[in-house]
Amino acid sequence: MFNQTMEAIMTSLMRFEPLFSEPFEEFFKRVMRPVRWELESAPMEIKLDVAETDEAYTVKAELPGMKKEDIHVEIDGNVVAISAESRAEKKVEEKGKLIRSERYYGSLYRSFTLGHDVDETAADAKYVDGVLELTLPKRATSRAKSVAVH
Repeated sequence: MFNQTMEAIMTSLMRFEPLFSEPFEEFFKRVMRPVRWELESAPMEIKLDVAETDEAYTVKAELPGMKKEDIHVEIDGNVVAISAESRAEKKVEEKGKLIRSERYYGSLYRSFTLGHDVDETAADAKYVDGVLELTLPKRATSRAKSVAVH
């Protein structure tokens, strides 16, 4: 009787083919399908590198493909905000026929807080090869002052 039960279990196990069952087939079809061209217009985000010295912060923000006139930087105390607007239009034609036409408009925004207030009058911004570089001098802090008690 035990042998018959084991034989029944082994037979049922051998009949189960997980790689060819419908749920697994669908899973592998989704995972293994080619990358689609719609992924080209995935939303961007502003990536930052921030370095600090005793005198200033240096911020490098990646903004590839942006025009410098579309980039805005605002400083409020120790809060820095970077925003940019992007517009693009892409047409693909084959044999004189329009195959695909895409338009993209978007805006990016990123703000962050620094450890010290920034002297916005001495701040500098440069945009070269898709990288915005900010030099943000620290504002001189007022020194503690003693007050005589009378």
